[in-house]
Amino acid sequence: MANQGQGQPGQAASEGRTGATRMRVAPPQVWRSRAREGRVTQSVAFVFPGQGSQAVGMGADVFRASPAARAVYDAADAALGVGLARMCFEGPEEALRETINTQPALVTTSLALLAALQEAADAAFTGSDEPQLREPLTPAFVAGHSVGEYAALAAAGALSVAETIKLARERGRLMHEQGSAIPSGMAAVLGMDAATLGEVCADATRQTRLEIASAHTETEHPGAGHVVVANDNAPGQIVISGSQRALDTAMEMAKARGAKRVVPLAVSGAFHSPVMAPAADGLAQAVAAAPLHDAAIPIVSNISATPISAADALREELSRQIVSPVQWTRSVAWLAEQGVTTFVEIGPGQVLSGLIKRIAKGATTLSVATAADVASVAPQLRALRAESQG
Repeated sequence: MANQGQGQPGQAASEGRTGATRMRVAPPQVWRSRAREGRVTQSVAFVFPGQGSQAVGMGADVFRASPAARAVYDAADAALGVGLARMCFEGPEEALRETINTQPALVTTSLALLAALQEAADAAFTGSDEPQLREPLTPAFVAGHSVGEYAALAAAGALSVAETIKLARERGRLMHEQGSAIPSGMAAVLGMDAATLGEVCADATRQTRLEIASAHTETEHPGAGHVVVANDNAPGQIVISGSQRALDTAMEMAKARGAKRVVPLAVSGAFHSPVMAPAADGLAQAVAAAPLHDAAIPIVSNISATPISAADALREELSRQIVSPVQWTRSVAWLAEQGVTTFVEIGPGQVLSGLIKRIAKGATTLSVATAADVASVAPQLRALRAESQG
């Protein structure tokens, strides 16, 4: 599938195409103006990691240290009817690695850490209401990598904690289901630019589709014979995804055309590729039924790398995201162009921090992955907020 969403910041009014509709995107000067309003800290963005950052034990310390974090885990367990918190803290690792569990577990842990961060900055929490996620530390923008975009939804006030976690679970279920529909996979390609790799994928798809047709082994699955660029993570670090036969062909072509290294990934399916098309159809129904609201903080879209906040635009984003490339390089570059100099990664690991340092040279990255991180980062962000308010 070709890249979707090529809106260019700097136009008076830009549009990113997603599927059959267009998402209106406010021009940069509007977002900069909004970023100065109220308690927003213009130079700060909160970002949330995606699948691959999970680890058994994640969130256990913040669960013990923070009542607000405990409330998030309790909400997840109640919403799903399973012991998600215990799985995060104790495993088993095999269960946590299953996509149907990984995705809601990551989102829950990220939101628990965010709730603890706000609590450490003196957010009021009585125990009877949903923990505060947006204040007093309000970023200019939020963004999430793949399923991390669901944590960004809740952080921006577009969906409640419980509804966000339920939707992440359904996303994981549908993606897991399609992961076993046909042989498929993903691979990281190092040392090759996105444009060249896109041509490799197009050539591999064309060759594989011809081979399938000549052998009369055509399958009705929409992902059969296709491979695409799935994640543009950072310069020289790109992931491709698709049916196994096409993926294998693309991997060999990439090596022959100069890629420094090609590494198959241990994943349960070809995420962000046409293989996920049936899952996208099912997810669209779940998204349509979810009580989404307009976001109070602009969310930088995985698809278009531009900010969106209207509920209808968010629905379109979520419905198409799993079959569209994650434009992480462009998203971080866009944020830097808006004046963001501090990126706060909220969730397990520091994968995004590493990518951001390669994209936005000179940017500051802060990691909030543990209770100790919460205690360290909260006062730093309070100081930045005080500076921005003069």
